[in-house]
Amino acid sequence: MDAIQTLTLAGGALVAGEGLRRAVPVLVRLNLPAAVLGGLAVAVVVLLFPALGVAPPAFDSTLKSPLLIAFFTSLGFGASLPLLRAGGRQVLLFLGLATALSIGQGLLGMAVAGFFGLPLLFGVLTGTATLAGGPATALAFAPAFEHAGVSGAEAIGIIAAMGGIVLGGLVGGPVAGAVLRDQRHGENPVSGAKLGTTPDMLSASNETNRSSSTTAPHSAMQGILLVLAVMWAGTFVSAGFTALGITLPAYVGAMLVAAVVRNVADAAGWPLPLAAVETFGNLALPLFIAMALMTLELGKLAGLATPLLVNLLLQTLLVVLVARWLVPRLMGRDYDAAVMAGGFTGFMLGTTANAMAVMRTLTDRYGPAPRAFLVAPLVGAFFIDFANAIIITAYLNWR
Repeated sequence: MDAIQTLTLAGGALVAGEGLRRAVPVLVRLNLPAAVLGGLAVAVVVLLFPALGVAPPAFDSTLKSPLLIAFFTSLGFGASLPLLRAGGRQVLLFLGLATALSIGQGLLGMAVAGFFGLPLLFGVLTGTATLAGGPATALAFAPAFEHAGVSGAEAIGIIAAMGGIVLGGLVGGPVAGAVLRDQRHGENPVSGAKLGTTPDMLSASNETNRSSSTTAPHSAMQGILLVLAVMWAGTFVSAGFTALGITLPAYVGAMLVAAVVRNVADAAGWPLPLAAVETFGNLALPLFIAMALMTLELGKLAGLATPLLVNLLLQTLLVVLVARWLVPRLMGRDYDAAVMAGGFTGFMLGTTANAMAVMRTLTDRYGPAPRAFLVAPLVGAFFIDFANAIIITAYLNWR
């Protein structure tokens, strides 16, 4: 199949994934993305081809890397220092805690890998790369892990990420509920709206949580051209890191350039077509994930079920302990802190979608928590990706 046919099939996998979500509502409650479900379904079908006497298709993945870089470029535009300042000390504390736990996920994973006689980087891949990072980060770093000796890195990473998404959706609510009981808020906790939320914080929260809106054609074109220009500039940054002997995924250069452009524009007062950029990124990511998963070699997972399961259970215990005891103490011992504990569990095991789903469930029952809806998405959707890329890169280059 050529590049266009492969891209079209990836689109078909997305449609199939959405169909699975509609047919099995529990998949929606667990926040399993349509791209992951559809891409894995295609991979399973392809895995069965040899047994049926059919030659598996040869996919052309030429467009996979550009789609990935486009998504992380759009993410880089979200790393705004004014938003970080709006959240103030709490964003920095939350980010620091998430960063420390990301390092801990790598160390714990390495310990599990060593116990089972596997390459230590297997533990990094199934720890911080897939849990704090999520499916996109796992797939982005997979070639580097494969090069470093982790055979079947793409398949291992996506299965670990899937397990993390499921567990993050399952345990986030109970963790936050336990924190609420400790704080004796019962069924009617004090609303987060009473906790000194400033207009600047609410404005930043609204920007962080805005939904993808329809953009005018002119704005859409500006957004696409801006992303492409930043991707082009990012190739030179990535080449510079490579020349220094530093192992980085292809998207990091463009992501850094996007962050610089965003903050220079903020300082100078220049408007950017951020809604169009976000929409472009939101289109690129599911197509990339579906395309990457279609080509997974699931057969390489044979014999790794036990290490994957043990690692995932221990990682979940680690995240739950941190979210249960450290998050509420550092974030203020109030209702917003309890909601943040649930969100922290969601995105440190799964994705920001997990975090948002857990927090919305809590606020639907107990009342608004505007500070939590500012801090958790800022860290989970933007800043932790930068920190995590540095952490994973350090692990890859420390061997």
